[in-house]
Amino acid sequence: MLNQDMMAKIATGNGFIAALDQSGGSTPKALAGYGVTADAWSNDTEMYDLIHDMRSRIITAPSFSGDKVIGAILFERTMDGLVDGKPTPQALRDRGVVPFLKIDKGLEDEADGVQMMKPMPGLDALLARAKALGVFGTKERSVVNLANRTGIAAIVAQQFEVAAQVLAGGLMPILEPEVNIKSAERAAADQLLLEEILKALDAMTGDAKVMLKVSIPAKANLFAPLVDHPRVLRVVALSGGFSRSEACAELAKNRGMIASFSRALLSDLRHQMSDAEFDAALGAAIDEIYTASTQKTAAG
Repeated sequence: MLNQDMMAKIATGNGFIAALDQSGGSTPKALAGYGVTADAWSNDTEMYDLIHDMRSRIITAPSFSGDKVIGAILFERTMDGLVDGKPTPQALRDRGVVPFLKIDKGLEDEADGVQMMKPMPGLDALLARAKALGVFGTKERSVVNLANRTGIAAIVAQQFEVAAQVLAGGLMPILEPEVNIKSAERAAADQLLLEEILKALDAMTGDAKVMLKVSIPAKANLFAPLVDHPRVLRVVALSGGFSRSEACAELAKNRGMIASFSRALLSDLRHQMSDAEFDAALGAAIDEIYTASTQKTAAG
C-alpha cells in the first residue's frame, strides 16, 4: 500500500486497529496471558523474542488480514523485527494492514489526577526510521485518573505538542489520553477531556488532521463531536480493562468509533494451541470486534 492508500483505508475503511504494542512492564503479563510463564526466559532479549514470536503468529494467521483489521500498532522492537522474512511493517502492508508505531516511553508519576508521558529523547530519529520502514502513523499514551481540569488540560497540551512533532516528521499521530474506566470520576473526566480536546482541535493551524484513541465513554456518544470534527481522521477506542464482550457491547453504542483493542483481542490466544486452534480463536475475536466497530446499536 502506498501512503495515500493507507490514508484512505484508515479514514474510511470498515474494521478496527489491532494494538500489538505491549512493552516493558506489560510484556510479562502479556506472555503469561498467552500461556508462557516467566521461567521460559532468562533475560530481556529472550523475553522480547518470545513476544515477537507471538505477534508474528498473529500477523501471519489467515484470519488476520486487511479485510477486518485495517491497522496494527507495533512496539518499536516489533517494528524492527522480521515477520515471514520481511520487516514487520512490510509484512503488515502486504496483508492490507496499515502499520502504526507506539512512541511513548511510559508514564510519569501521577500529578493533578493525571499521568503525563515521560520525555521522548531521540523522537525525531525514531520517526525518521519508522517512516523509512513504511510506517503510516504513531501512538502516544497518557492517563487521566481524576476529573481535574488542570491535569487534563496539561495532558491534552502535551499530546498535541507531540502530535505536532509527529506530523512534522511526516506521520499520522494517534493521541491517546486514556481515562481510567475504574475511576470514580470517570464520567466527569470524560466531559472535561472532550472539552479540552475540542479546544486544542479548534486551535490547530494549517490543514493537518490527527487521530484520537480514547476510552469508551461512560455516556454513549459523548465523543461524537470528536468523530465529526474536521481535524480528526478517525476516533478509535481502547478496551481499558473491559472484557472483550463488555468492550464490544459498550463500543457498539458509540457512533463512528472503531476499536483499537489489545487484551480484548488477544485474551483467548495460547502458545500451546495448534495453528488451526489459534486461528479459530483469533478469528472469533476479530469477528466480534469487527462487528462492534461496524454495526452500531441504540445507546439504550
